[in-house]
Amino acid sequence: MQQLQIKNLKVSFNTENGVFNAIKGIDIDINKGEIIGLVGESGSGKSVSSLAIMRLLDKNASINGQILFSDIDLLNLTEKEMQKYRGNRIGMIFQEPMTSLNPVIICGKQITESIILHQKVDKKTAKEKTIQLFEEVKLPEPAYTFNKYPHELSGGQKQRVMIAMALACDPDILIADEPTTALDVTVQKSILELLLKLKTERNMSLIFISHDLAVIGEIADKILVMYKGNIVEQGNIEDVFLNPQHPYTKGLLACRPSPELQLSKLPTISDFVISENNELKSTSLNIIDLQKKYTLKQDDIVSKRAKIYAEKPLLEIKNLNTWFQKKGSLFSAKKEYAKAVNGVSFDVFPGETFGLVGESGCGKTTLSRTILKLLEPTSGEIIFNGKNITAFDAKQMRPLRKDIQIIFQDPYSSLNPIKTVGYALTEPLNVHSILENQQQRKDFIINLMEKVGLTAEQFNRYPHEFSGGQRQRIVIARALALQPKLIICDESVSALDVSVQAQVLNLLKDLQQQFNLTYIFISHDMAVVKHMADRMMVMNQGKIEELGYPEDIYNNPQKEYTQRLVNAIPKGLKSTIN
Repeated sequence: MQQLQIKNLKVSFNTENGVFNAIKGIDIDINKGEIIGLVGESGSGKSVSSLAIMRLLDKNASINGQILFSDIDLLNLTEKEMQKYRGNRIGMIFQEPMTSLNPVIICGKQITESIILHQKVDKKTAKEKTIQLFEEVKLPEPAYTFNKYPHELSGGQKQRVMIAMALACDPDILIADEPTTALDVTVQKSILELLLKLKTERNMSLIFISHDLAVIGEIADKILVMYKGNIVEQGNIEDVFLNPQHPYTKGLLACRPSPELQLSKLPTISDFVISENNELKSTSLNIIDLQKKYTLKQDDIVSKRAKIYAEKPLLEIKNLNTWFQKKGSLFSAKKEYAKAVNGVSFDVFPGETFGLVGESGCGKTTLSRTILKLLEPTSGEIIFNGKNITAFDAKQMRPLRKDIQIIFQDPYSSLNPIKTVGYALTEPLNVHSILENQQQRKDFIINLMEKVGLTAEQFNRYPHEFSGGQRQRIVIARALALQPKLIICDESVSALDVSVQAQVLNLLKDLQQQFNLTYIFISHDMAVVKHMADRMMVMNQGKIEELGYPEDIYNNPQKEYTQRLVNAIPKGLKSTIN
C-alpha cells in the first residue's frame, strides 16, 4: 500500500544570480513499511527533497508538484494544518545532532515539548514516554540521560536522542537525513541496526538519505540515485549493486575504498562519466576493469616496504603518556587521571603513511596534538628527525613547526572566513620568512594551488566560495606550503562525500610521491586507513591494540576490538547487517 507519493516535484530558489532549479521533476513512491535509500553527492537535491516533504524550506523556495500523504497533498495545506503532520505523522532525523539540539535545554525536555504539543498529555506522562523512548533507542541510564545537556553526550548518543525525538509521536514515516555521517563505523553500524529494529517493530516507512552507497546498501529495500536534481537510477538493492546502469551510479559504487583490494589509486566518478552540456555520458570503462588496472602488484608492495624500512625513523615515540587530571580530584589526596595516551611506542619512517585507526575517544587526536607539542606529554619521549623535542618550549618548537604540519577534519573552521584563500596560503611563508618578497610568495602559492587541483583565479576568493572538497584542497596546500617532512592528516576526509573523498585520497597519494612526504593518517574508518597506510596502528582507550601491515590486521585481527572495527565496515548489502 502506497503511503507517500511524490509526483513531478520541482523546487527552485530565487538567488542573487537568478533562479536555481534544485529539484527538476522527480517521482517517488513509498510503500507502508518500506525503506527507500536516497543517495547522491552534496548538491544533488537529497536534503532539499526531504525538507520539501516536511515543508521546511526557506521562503525564497518555490515548490511545484504533489506530495501525497494518505491521499492528502501536503503542499496544499496551510502552515497550521501542516503542523498536524510535521513531527507527528512524519518524523525527521537531521544530519548534525549538535546543531539540531538546543545546547541550553536538557535532552529530555526537548522531547517532552514535542510530545505535549502533539499528543496533548501532561508533563509527567510526557516524561515517562521520553524515558521509554531513551530505553528503546538504547541510551545508557535513560532517566539520568533525561537531565543531561547535549554537550555531555557522545556523537552516537546525541544521534540516538535525535532518533528518540523523531519517534516521539509515533510517526508513520521517518526521514533520516545523513544520520551517520562522520560517526565512528561501529556507532554507525549500531545506528543502522537500531533504525532497522525500530522500523520493523513499529511497521513504519523510512526514507534514508546518504552520500554513501555502501551505507544505503546496508539498510534500504530500494535505492534512488540523485544527480543535480534528477533521479538518474532506481531499483532494488541487488540490481543496483550488481548491475548498475547509469555511469554516475557506477562511479559512486567504485570510489569507496574496498578493504578486500589493494589499489594504487581509487576510481572516481570522472572515470565513468563524461559531462557534456550538463548531461552525463558513460565512458567505456567498467568497475572491475578499472580496479584491475589500479591493483597493486605484491612485488611492488614488498619492494616499497623494503625501501621505506631500510631508512632511520623520522619520528620515534617512546612510552608516551598524556594524562589529564579528572574533575573532583584536584584537591583530593588521591589524584585520578584520564589516560588519553597511555604508554604508546611506535616509529614512523620517511616516505611512509602510518595509519592510525580507532573510535572517537581512543586517543588518536590527543596523540597527534602531543606529537605536535600542542599538548604537553605527561611522560615519555618524542624524537623527531633525530632530535628529542619532548621538553622543547614554544620558542624552541617554532623553527620545527614548518617541518610538522597538520590537516584538520573540518577545513571550513580551519580557514579564516574574512581572509582570502591567497592570504591564508601565503601567511605561513610570511611567518617563516620564506622567499624574498610577496610576488615570489604569490607565484609559489599559485603553483602549489595548481598542483592540488585549484586555479590561479581562485587566489583572491573567500572560503565560503568553495565546495567542501575544494576547501580540503586549500588546507592541504597550506600544509604543503612550508615543504614539511611530516604531515598529520586528522580525520581529513571523514565528512566528505565518498566521491570527493576518493579525489582527496588520490591527491594525497600523488603529492606524497611528488614531494616525498611522510603521513600520519588518522581516521575512524578502517577501510580508508587500509587503503592509505603502509602500516596501521589500532588504538583503544589510549593504548595500542594492534600494529602491523593493514592487510594482516584486516584479514586476521588478533584483538576483539579490532574485529569489531573490521565487522563494522559497510559492505554494501542489507543482508550483512541482519
